[in-house]
Amino acid sequence: MRFKALGRTGVQVSELCFGTMSFGGDADAGESAKLYRAARDAGINFFDCADIYSRGEAERLLGRCMAGERDELVIASKVGMAMGEGPNDRGASRRHIQRAVEDSLRRLGTDRLDLLYMHQWLDAVPLEEILRCLENLVRQGKVLILGASNYAAWQLMKGLGISTRNGWPRFDVIQPMYNLVKRQAESEILPLAMAEQLAVVSYGPVGGGLLSGRYGTGLSPAEGRLVENEGYGARYGEPWVYEVASRFTEFAGTMGIHPVSLAVAWVRAHPQVTCPILGARDVAQLRPSLDCLKVEMTPELRARISSLSREPALATDRLEERREAD
Repeated sequence: MRFKALGRTGVQVSELCFGTMSFGGDADAGESAKLYRAARDAGINFFDCADIYSRGEAERLLGRCMAGERDELVIASKVGMAMGEGPNDRGASRRHIQRAVEDSLRRLGTDRLDLLYMHQWLDAVPLEEILRCLENLVRQGKVLILGASNYAAWQLMKGLGISTRNGWPRFDVIQPMYNLVKRQAESEILPLAMAEQLAVVSYGPVGGGLLSGRYGTGLSPAEGRLVENEGYGARYGEPWVYEVASRFTEFAGTMGIHPVSLAVAWVRAHPQVTCPILGARDVAQLRPSLDCLKVEMTPELRARISSLSREPALATDRLEERREAD
């Protein structure tokens, strides 16, 4: 396991990040501990969480697992999603963000978050007010690095401008969805990250299981997350997505590589991606993701895999620019 710079922050993180969304849900306390240990044994020092994961239970379990080695780890969490039924138990108000961070610290059993993401774009509160609150958390020492998840490029750039104008800490990490069938980040997010020296910690490298080989027939699944989770079903519900999954699974078979290993390796090989986030419900499911490090992803192989799916539209919609570039 190599370590990479987290953007311009000076922090070094493992080239793979482990995501704890399954903790307290698909993975009970015992399995969560095994997953944590497998990730650590593989050399991972970077763990991703969110207050909303299992309504706080994921943070509690991660805190229990990391007790005794907190200073060896880089811990990220997120705020902004609904954590209760009350009208102020969600959103981007200063009241909610401050309370959410303090609750996360308590559940994790730590005095600071190495990285805090805004979980999604929330326009009910002015972005300047959000960033003022985040700046206060950094001054308090409760948060060290700021990030944004699921932001569009213009939203992120607006935030960078506000922070620069006010002399505040800025978003230094972006967490976009990125995989073979969800490539919109290539249009603006990844170029922006390069231009502004942002770290890119991407999620969903296997497309919620779509690219795992499980759905390699080209037909819609009969079971699994893509059926059982309404959000994932909508995200990956278009027929062409399953056609890509089928072609990809077949291609992985010809290469003699597990589809999960190949899918994660494809994401990891993008020069602007700092590290992909791995997820699993048990250790057996995690192994192929870790094996991505064994895949020799040459530029030619990555281009061949890329050709299996649609390129995203250019930000300008001037398709002639793509032909000219070719």
